[in-house]
Amino acid sequence: MPKILHGEPRGTARRVGIAVARFNEVVTERLLAGALATLHAHGVDDADITVLWVPGAFELPMACRWLAQSGLVDALIMLGAVVRGGTDHYDYVCSGVTDGAMRVGLEAGLPLGFGVLTCASMDQALARAGGDAGNKGSDAAIAALAMVDLGAQLSSAKTRPTG
Repeated sequence: MPKILHGEPRGTARRVGIAVARFNEVVTERLLAGALATLHAHGVDDADITVLWVPGAFELPMACRWLAQSGLVDALIMLGAVVRGGTDHYDYVCSGVTDGAMRVGLEAGLPLGFGVLTCASMDQALARAGGDAGNKGSDAAIAALAMVDLGAQLSSAKTRPTG
């Protein structure tokens, strides 16, 4: 029988860093509220949560890198909202943020819950920030906690005595 591990969103004794973009704050405030409610519901104490507000989505990867380098966190959550406008700016920001998020998570070796919305309209963004489509901030928090737990299970499995 193969060893099968599933990460669970266990928040007790977990330290979480959240980077939130101020741009489109009407959306990102709701994403943050969803993430915080979810972290609390899964046992993360307020004292173990660090929130950094940054100017816009493009600055999120750097903020997450700083959080990772601080040694204060076990997991990262990135929250933002990029809404399509009439120029190519949307495409460049979306690409930069997603590439930056992947790079930070891999280089830091920390789980990163990606809660950056890339929407065609403000209505779509609001629907995903606590509206009809749920709250992607909450989803990002669940993903970050589940990945921390999975990593802990793997570490425990490799240090467990055999035989």
